Amino acid sequence: DRSPSRGLGDVYKRQPRLPPAPGWSDAQVQSILDATLTVRLAPELAHLSPGESLALQKLLAAGGIIQKVYERQLHRDLDRAARQTRSDPRRATLYRLFHGPIATTLQNQREPFLAVDMPPPGGNVYPWDLRKPELDAYLEQHPKEAAALTDLRSVVARATPANLRRHLATLTRFPELAALHPGLRPALSARLRARRPATLYAVPYAVEYAEQMTAVSRLLHQAADAVVAEDWAFAKYLRNRARDLLTDDYEAGDAAWITGRFGNLNAQIGAYETYDDRLLGTRAYYSLSVLVRRKDESAALAAAMRGLQAIEDSLPYERHKTVRENSPVGVYDVVADFGQARSANTATILPNEAYLAERYGRTILLRANILRHPQLHETARALWTSAVAPAHSADLDIEGDFYRTLWHEVGHYLGVSITVDGRSLDVALAADHNLLEELKADLVSLYAARALRKSGYYDEARLRAVYAGGILRVLQVNRPRRDQPYQSMQLMQWNWFLERGLLRFDAAAGKLIIAYDRYHDVVAGMLREVLALQSSGDRKLSDAFILRYSTWDEDLHGRVAAQLRATPTKRFRLLRYGALGE
Repeated sequence: DRSPSRGLGDVYKRQPRLPPAPGWSDAQVQSILDATLTVRLAPELAHLSPGESLALQKLLAAGGIIQKVYERQLHRDLDRAARQTRSDPRRATLYRLFHGPIATTLQNQREPFLAVDMPPPGGNVYPWDLRKPELDAYLEQHPKEAAALTDLRSVVARATPANLRRHLATLTRFPELAALHPGLRPALSARLRARRPATLYAVPYAVEYAEQMTAVSRLLHQAADAVVAEDWAFAKYLRNRARDLLTDDYEAGDAAWITGRFGNLNAQIGAYETYDDRLLGTRAYYSLSVLVRRKDESAALAAAMRGLQAIEDSLPYERHKTVRENSPVGVYDVVADFGQARSANTATILPNEAYLAERYGRTILLRANILRHPQLHETARALWTSAVAPAHSADLDIEGDFYRTLWHEVGHYLGVSITVDGRSLDVALAADHNLLEELKADLVSLYAARALRKSGYYDEARLRAVYAGGILRVLQVNRPRRDQPYQSMQLMQWNWFLERGLLRFDAAAGKLIIAYDRYHDVVAGMLREVLALQSSGDRKLSDAFILRYSTWDEDLHGRVAAQLRATPTKRFRLLRYGALGE
């Protein structure tokens, strides 16, 4: 390879490895533990058949492997971190809480609490010393490699002889992977033989995490064997996903997952969400969730969701699409979460890839034992009453947030899925994509509320509770970092609502006043802007929009945030699972 890229190592000086930070004091560690609420999930499992119980154990074992891979994706110094937590239960608890040695402080900053390096924006799925200017320059000089180097399920490595030989050795050790990725061995060998190889290359997750993914694949096949006699559709999904994890092409498993009608068990398995990729925002991180279905609630909810096309057609944009009105939705109890899913996540809609959603639809999983957990709702109530005027204190209830969350997930299915010129949103909008997509989903859930009230799906009290949940969601206890898509888009809503009179801050009382009569029109206006940005795929416009509405005023946002912080509630959530003996 005689391209100009061979000089990039000189142009972009690699970051020297600095001595790791010393880690936190005992007092710093304890301050986070004191602010942490432990939530134990232990749903009833006695109704599972012997086959389902065995399948469940296999899935939990697979989840343990997925958890370790996720931690490895986030940070390279896991061995060093493990040595520092073995005899220190408090630091081990923090490691569990944050999936590794990097904590979020009470001031919303990321810091190592152990003596390890602070990770770069790309974490451990890119070279540790890679920064965006170097990657951008490389992609500009090697456009044919862009698809691989930005792929959803691959790692980027430097093309050193050691790395190339390591990946070639993996293909020799796991011949099934060489067969499933037929062009990879020749490509790696050619790079190794080149006198001046290009400086970067990508390999599929299945190759980088070969030992772990082949082990998970075996466990999924064993789970399928255990349950096939009573739940053929679920077994078929598990077998397809077992193969997907070795190919990094999830279409077969996603098709079986979305269109299958399962019995008591369900599972989200694989690398889907890209929130942890702070460099490009394109790489997915592993998760696994094991869930048990609430059958009666699921059936009632599915029947109530007829008429999605009418809501899609009412959204304030022009390029309406045809949506599947029988998109599978289920109400579940979480048995255990692993990897990126272990975060008190309330709901999921997957897959994210537009072509899969178009072909098969998407599946919605509502986590009822989190959404309706009494301790979590008590925290929400306390924050609500501390921030709003007394006249609004009774507006929030637990079912309102359940339905707001449901329609947030439906909102991901509706609206813009590709740009006007045919680009996928993640490619067009890069790091802005996740923020705008979550913002759109929030707004759709609130925009649809009026139509759902007119249809009788909501009564007046439920509508008010959904609206109240939408207000509580936008309030922040700290100024968000730009790399936090959820918190940033919530702050943007807060500012939009204030600017347009849906919210008013009573400075004397330090409370927020809600003009419910303005709710629908204000939400519709912001939704129109977001859908237009997604349609255009114009990164400069989206950057400007985000910059404008993510401002922070200490005299307003800061005062409300201080009141929220002063509320005697816990800031962090530590999940424990009865099925894991916790």
